[in-house]
Amino acid sequence: MRLFFALYPDAVTRERLSKAAAQLKIAGRARPVAPENFHVTLAFVGEAADRDLPIFRRTGATLGLRRCAIELDAFEYWPSSWAIVLAAGENPRVLAAQTDLLRAAVAVHVGAKPEESRWRAHATLARKVTQAPVLPAMSPIIWVSDSFSLMRSDTGGSESVYTVVDSWPLLDKT
Repeated sequence: MRLFFALYPDAVTRERLSKAAAQLKIAGRARPVAPENFHVTLAFVGEAADRDLPIFRRTGATLGLRRCAIELDAFEYWPSSWAIVLAAGENPRVLAAQTDLLRAAVAVHVGAKPEESRWRAHATLARKVTQAPVLPAMSPIIWVSDSFSLMRSDTGGSESVYTVVDSWPLLDKT
């Protein structure tokens, strides 16, 4: 199974993301991401055996990530992944630091080096976009989550299906 840790939007945030995605003019093979699949990835685990699931559940349960707001303020075309995303111009420092810890913990469990790429808060709105579109201006969307989740990605069909495996509350600032 493919796993990743993510922030999953509440209904109001999902609706705002849907309205933003509706502004996009995508064509050809490009396909919009289904609103139920909107998320902000914190750490990608990758393929994991069923026997490893308790390790990742424990990781999520013991980290104690703190709640913060993410301001998604610009559409961007990412040609290397053929995606249109709604990105944060500036990562919340607390969340970026916590994401680094989560990514390091995942790397230890999967026996790999931590990802070297810098984490950037974003939600993917469209995939398989092979040509850079003209992207509209937008009003920022403030995303505040109450929890983060371990998600499972099933990619066998024409579209990925994401399922919440487990969730943990984000803590208020202390």
